[in-house]
Amino acid sequence: MQKISVFLFIFLISFTVFAQTGSQNAQPVINGIVEWDTQRINAQISMNLAANGIRLPAGRTRAETLLQYAYVGLIRPNIMALQVDSSSTIADLIERGDLSFPEIDAFVLAGTSTAPALSPDMQYISDSHSLSISNISSSLLRHSRPAPAARTLNPVSSAQYTGIIIIAAENLPVHGMRSSALPIPCLFPKIWDSDMNIVYERNMLETTASAMVKYSAMQNIFQNNPSGLTGELQSIVGDRPLRLFARGVFGIKPTDLIIDRSDALLIISSEENRRLLSQGRVVIILDDSVLRTEFN
Repeated sequence: MQKISVFLFIFLISFTVFAQTGSQNAQPVINGIVEWDTQRINAQISMNLAANGIRLPAGRTRAETLLQYAYVGLIRPNIMALQVDSSSTIADLIERGDLSFPEIDAFVLAGTSTAPALSPDMQYISDSHSLSISNISSSLLRHSRPAPAARTLNPVSSAQYTGIIIIAAENLPVHGMRSSALPIPCLFPKIWDSDMNIVYERNMLETTASAMVKYSAMQNIFQNNPSGLTGELQSIVGDRPLRLFARGVFGIKPTDLIIDRSDALLIISSEENRRLLSQGRVVIILDDSVLRTEFN
């Protein structure tokens, strides 16, 4: 915590310097992308040297310091905007007191970064940062042991699967409304059956699992190999996954999927298949357009 406090103190001093320049060009800028398929947030911070009165080579150390301490303030709003579930963002969790600003800054400081580099024309200095979305979601799992997955009094005969793939890459009916929506990713999507029984939610996940679901694109399940999967997906759902289609979406935001009751029974009718949920061996296929979101 002391490291973060010092960091933010210097950050405030740095932005006082930017403000005193009176130049819009003096402000560091951010360009980045949220990649739900890779579970990464990648960003580049850049700053105009001349607008900040910095001359090279003598001012390089000062430039690198200003750039470094601008990072937290620039990346934080984009962390806050992450969709946690169908009704909440990270900002909502902070407003409710479920998460604090120091915790957000801890996520930021835990990322990886590259050394600052000068542009070819020597007018700008920039560096790159990468954060793990999985680290954020795992820190929000507050239960000590997973809740049991739903069971049924009338189990059906079901094969033993190695994972679950839910295809939801097109507009789907919104439950309770006369409209459709393209499903979007979040940290903790719920899965419901067509009778609106809960099949999968965050408290069912083992705390050792890296993420509740893996998001991916359609082309990654139609590869030219026996399983049809990329190596990355096969490592999550194995070579005998249950493949099924989402039939609808539910929630304030269209993050939660509805599957047929018959498909849900294939999952919950055996202990082995229910364990796939607790282990996070679930892949959701979404449209390419929602898997990556740029910000600046």
